[in-house]
Amino acid sequence: MLQPTLDYEQVGLVAGLEVHQQLLTERKMFCHCPAGLYTREHDGVVLRHMRPTLSELGEYDGTALMEFKTRKNIIYLLHESNVCTYEMDDTPPFLVNQQALDVAIEQCLMLGCDIVDEVHIARKQYLDGSIPTGFQRTAIVGVNGHLPFRGRQLGITQVSVEEDSCREVADRGHLVVWRTDRLGMPLIETVTEPELRTPEEVAEAIMLIGLVCRSTGHVRTGLGASRQDINVSVRGGRRVEIKGVPQAGWAPALVHGEAWRQVNLLGLRDELVRRGFRGPDDLTVDRVDVTELLAASRVDYLRREGWQKLIEAEGRRPGLELGEGPFRVWALRLPGLAGTLDWPTQPGYVFASELAGRVRVVSGLDLPPVLLYRGNWPSGAAGELELLNKRLAGGDGDDWVVVWGPEQDLHTAAGEVRLRYLDALEGVPSETRQAFADGHTDFERILPGPDRMYPDTDSPPTCMTRERVEALRRALPPPPWERQRRYAEAGLATKTIEYLIRRGGAALVDRVVERCGADLRQAGIFFGERLRGLARRGVDVTAIAADRWEQLFELLVEQPLLWEVWAELVRIMVEERTSSPADLAAAREWGRPPPNWPELLERLLARKPDHRLDESGRWRFYMGLAMDELRGRVAGAEVAALLQERPEVRGEVR
Repeated sequence: MLQPTLDYEQVGLVAGLEVHQQLLTERKMFCHCPAGLYTREHDGVVLRHMRPTLSELGEYDGTALMEFKTRKNIIYLLHESNVCTYEMDDTPPFLVNQQALDVAIEQCLMLGCDIVDEVHIARKQYLDGSIPTGFQRTAIVGVNGHLPFRGRQLGITQVSVEEDSCREVADRGHLVVWRTDRLGMPLIETVTEPELRTPEEVAEAIMLIGLVCRSTGHVRTGLGASRQDINVSVRGGRRVEIKGVPQAGWAPALVHGEAWRQVNLLGLRDELVRRGFRGPDDLTVDRVDVTELLAASRVDYLRREGWQKLIEAEGRRPGLELGEGPFRVWALRLPGLAGTLDWPTQPGYVFASELAGRVRVVSGLDLPPVLLYRGNWPSGAAGELELLNKRLAGGDGDDWVVVWGPEQDLHTAAGEVRLRYLDALEGVPSETRQAFADGHTDFERILPGPDRMYPDTDSPPTCMTRERVEALRRALPPPPWERQRRYAEAGLATKTIEYLIRRGGAALVDRVVERCGADLRQAGIFFGERLRGLARRGVDVTAIAADRWEQLFELLVEQPLLWEVWAELVRIMVEERTSSPADLAAAREWGRPPPNWPELLERLLARKPDHRLDESGRWRFYMGLAMDELRGRVAGAEVAALLQERPEVRGEVR
């Protein structure tokens, strides 16, 4: 879809990041369960319901109240290999994982943060079911950092360490199912200042922070190991959090779309004010039961029997996925709001989509199309559209939407439609939105506030001693921007440099350069390009330990001739893991030319091609025969020089 253009400076776009990165620890954050042990099966199921609690200030968090309104049945799938009673909130936490704290300190040092004197664990309330306790344990480790970015400094607000949430398996109606294998794994959260001004800057900053995380070699990689929340606002708007962006490549379209959405929502606010809407008393939503009016509808799901067939086909059960009450169809009349449902928001979407998002999440009425209105009414049911227009007749400035399902859910849906219009009077509501690969977002929940945070009295503070911090500082690898500069000066391509830093190859490059005297460019190409190609051909290069790579480069520096058989040598190193590269090469007589190799060449030249070849073809034929015998033992350039002098290759008759 063609994206509309937008002058980001003119609209006052600002964005910030919250980058979440799983840590490569042996166990989870607050228990002794193994970290990183994923399962697809389960041997236990727990059903729970969440309810909000008061904060330390005696206030309820708005997000917690919204989640409570959804009336979710929450099921957890448990496997005894990776979950214990701590995760199910049946026992107190163990002491915080010190290995995870060390990795968080490393991140703080890489970003120039001030390390806190004591790490205090806090509880952050979550009632969406993603954490069975209803809260996430989290702690700030460093503050006030920065990193070089596009010729300026990008501020880092804080670096925190926290426990990961469950993996969502399914979310249908009033039932959400979570798998608990990821639950409790240590994360670091790096929060930037809102200093990013374009969608491209956001993507670049995600990549850079990712490089910082990967530089230590103490974080997990792969799908789901890193997730970003992007906070976006425009001038006059409010902070909106785009949640769970899995990769930097999604960021430009998501940020652009959210900026465009906020600009349009501000325009809708101005239009509502122009129409005389000032506050809650000016906005009404009238509920009209049209169940019988549409009893013979051509739209299956608007008929009682059609709805019943649909929920049976979907496998939705009363008391689990389905809400309470009989099936009804309601029309919600919107006095004075004609045309607002088709008001554009994000590219390709309209304000009716905003209403549908709130209804879907909060009421549990999530079967598409969630709601109907004039703009998306099915073409085969035009007669019913006329019936509704007559039944809901008001002024020319009125509009309406239709919702259907269990009666209790319709009460919730009607309330959410009105609340979303009340938010529209303010312009842009502060909310968290779900990210999609095509660049659009949908409502997830209202944005949490400070009332969801309170101290965790079960966890003692951890003192950050000077000795501990300095020991970690001395062991730090070079920061990624320093490696990028050094590798670029050596002639390595940008993509190769980023791959080396992200995948851990940079540590091997630096090791063999420093300890073996290897050429930086040659080592970078080896670990950043050649081994990738070998891995794609099925060779498990990850099975080779760092000390054996060092032995290999010591051998290559001593005997450069072995570069001509590097692939074969690496394959053998994978298969024969107890022998040194030098022994493997010596066993095959690689690296030393045979004393009679010119005589061997004479014998090979006596062979004739099976068919007629030109001079170029003859040269390739004899060169291939020779290198099959001499590769790794005689330099190819020497063999080629001798062959070029031979009349057999030139086609001359002797």
